[in-house]
Amino acid sequence: MGSTGVRIAIDAMGGDHAPKEIVAGALRAREELGVKILLVGDPQKIEAAMPPKTNMVDLEIVSAEEAIAMDEEPLNAVRRKRKASINVAMDLVKKQQADAVFSAGHSGAAMASALLRLGRLPGIDRPAIGTVFPTIKAGKPVLILDVGANVDCRPKFLEQFAVMGSIYSQYVLGTEEPKIGLLNIGEEDTKGNEVVLRAHQMLKENTQINFTGNAEGRDILSGEFDVIVCDGFVGNVVLKFAEAVGGVILQILREELPQGLHGQIGTAILKPNLKRVKQRMDHAEHGGALLLGVDGICFIGHGSSQAPSIFSAIRMAKEAVDNQVLQRLQSQYQILQSESD
Repeated sequence: MGSTGVRIAIDAMGGDHAPKEIVAGALRAREELGVKILLVGDPQKIEAAMPPKTNMVDLEIVSAEEAIAMDEEPLNAVRRKRKASINVAMDLVKKQQADAVFSAGHSGAAMASALLRLGRLPGIDRPAIGTVFPTIKAGKPVLILDVGANVDCRPKFLEQFAVMGSIYSQYVLGTEEPKIGLLNIGEEDTKGNEVVLRAHQMLKENTQINFTGNAEGRDILSGEFDVIVCDGFVGNVVLKFAEAVGGVILQILREELPQGLHGQIGTAILKPNLKRVKQRMDHAEHGGALLLGVDGICFIGHGSSQAPSIFSAIRMAKEAVDNQVLQRLQSQYQILQSESD
């Protein structure tokens, strides 16, 4: 492999459809995005998943002897299986042999491996998983974090999530002055539990972000906020619910389209519109979630990810590298050093 171009290390053994779908998405990304791909895992299985006579330009297979199963306890597995594919992929980033890492495998293992091998950014107490949701305003997504890394959060963790989310929204999602919201049970400043009330005050006083107040559940997809922060327990529930609702709506559209000849003609006319609906609602179009707060670019995908999702995640990872998100977060050292409660 040459010395130029964004290099993405991919855990080829992680996910329900590994390595076939992982390889397919990675090869598409190499062709369409011009990235260099490092597929980490069992070489024989990876090669078997490739089309015959695959061009190996900008493509490398990095051997990893083990893989972490979805039912394993993440921290113990990461420590015990030092040669697991996720660990080897993280080490490539640590050694600066790759610019970013992606895994659709065990999300807990990916986070544990990132923390142990890459470490936290200075000033960050807890990393957060941030994922992008579509909103009713076309082309205006909302970033929600945390969606699963931290079940319980202290107020200053939420403040740090807001700063990191603001930077990511600005430099990767292209939002000029991201509007930050705190997920709560009401718009009023007096609503919420003790953690949320304290976080609200801290966010209000933080001059580095554009905090616009509390966001209720109905505000998440309104497009009124660019970043919404919450603890990982609530965020994960929101994530899984939103994915389910999107799938249900798409299924209803398929079932309710008119049948017969007239229906086929109508469907053909509506096809471009329906395709755009799917692109706006389908989580596969967004690919993965960024683990913000670790000292490296790390994307985590759904366990059920297939080739389109893999491609989308790699695209987002490339954008994060191209826009120097990690360097921008690192430069916020003093900002992110918040006072203890």
